[in-house]
Amino acid sequence: MLRMSKLTDYATVLLAHMAYERHISSAGELAEATQLAGPTVSKLLKTLARAGLVDSVRGPQGGYALARLPEQISAADIIDALEGPVAITECSAGAGQCELESVCHVGSAWQRINRGIRTALGEVSLLDLQDRASPLPGLDLAAEARGATSSANRA
Repeated sequence: MLRMSKLTDYATVLLAHMAYERHISSAGELAEATQLAGPTVSKLLKTLARAGLVDSVRGPQGGYALARLPEQISAADIIDALEGPVAITECSAGAGQCELESVCHVGSAWQRINRGIRTALGEVSLLDLQDRASPLPGLDLAAEARGATSSANRA
């Protein structure tokens, strides 16, 4: 199963709030607004600042703000900052990462899939992620997977 960590999910919530509010906020204010634990918010803000996604502003009116416009920050940027580059298999991370590379017949297909995922993540901006007007989709991926398995079994 492909799944990002809770910290990456929380970072997205934090950044989406910052994109919506668009002003300098302290770590405490961000923790209160997002209902995330203060230490978690502080840890995330440091990581996001190192990745160049947020700026730290010093002084009495200091805090944190987005380093770029929300439409210039992609879901891929956020995942890269927290998880590292998307790589669904060892060979997707780069050449020479897998000892089976010389005899593998499926690696190029996984690399193509990985590029597709990476492209899709790059096309979704923080502006898209924070869009509060979009309703949550009613997805049941487990049911979709069961349906695909049933279809394959009938074939």
